[in-house]
Amino acid sequence: MKAPYNIELQDVSFQYDQTVVLKNISLQVKQGDFLAVLGPNGSGKSTLLKIILGLLKPSSGTVELFGQKSRDFKNREWIGYVSQKSNAFNSGFPATVYEVVASGLVKKSGLFHKYPKDLKQQVEKALLAVGMDDFMNQSIGELSGGQQQRVFIARALIAEPKCLILDEPTVGIDHQHVQSFYNMLAELNREQQITLILVTHDVDTVSSNISHVACLNQTIHFHGYKNDFNQLSDEDRQAWYGHSVRKIHHAKSEGSR
Repeated sequence: MKAPYNIELQDVSFQYDQTVVLKNISLQVKQGDFLAVLGPNGSGKSTLLKIILGLLKPSSGTVELFGQKSRDFKNREWIGYVSQKSNAFNSGFPATVYEVVASGLVKKSGLFHKYPKDLKQQVEKALLAVGMDDFMNQSIGELSGGQQQRVFIARALIAEPKCLILDEPTVGIDHQHVQSFYNMLAELNREQQITLILVTHDVDTVSSNISHVACLNQTIHFHGYKNDFNQLSDEDRQAWYGHSVRKIHHAKSEGSR
């Protein structure tokens, strides 16, 4: 029997009042894919993620997670989520790296359950996977932007997700360290077979690591292998984006790694 997709959307549309945000979205993500979702501001990327995460219900169409209808899917810990650090975290928060990563088990075990006896080993394993095991006892607020983002990924990993969704994860990371960050994600994808869905504008930098690309602007204009995306002409890309995708880069953020 054919294994189910990790995520499958069929003819999904969504609108706020009379404003259409997504229209007839069909998208399949298989186990082990590393998918980059590209789209201009206002293209519906955040809405798409919320629908996948079960935070929004589509106006029409179907969403299946690991072969189950989204409304019936109980194993929400199988899907990890890392938001834009700069919009989601107060750097003055008084917690250690250990405490931040350990808190990721709440989604898996429940708010009022005790932590497992091997908690320290689980935290160490998650931090080792993102190259942050030497920072376990350091305050989260003392880390650079890139280091903090790796800790948030470790926080998602401790619940042992099968799929990890990252929304513009390199915001706040100095441009010179972005490639090493993407290389770390690629290693997770390759060695642990974690499916990755990455919302990004930084397609040039991440292109050596991804396997698939989805181009979104209200609807899906392209979804396929990276090599096929690279064969698209500038005219094709500009038709759905408005300008050349290859010229889009994050601005540098001073003092972040």
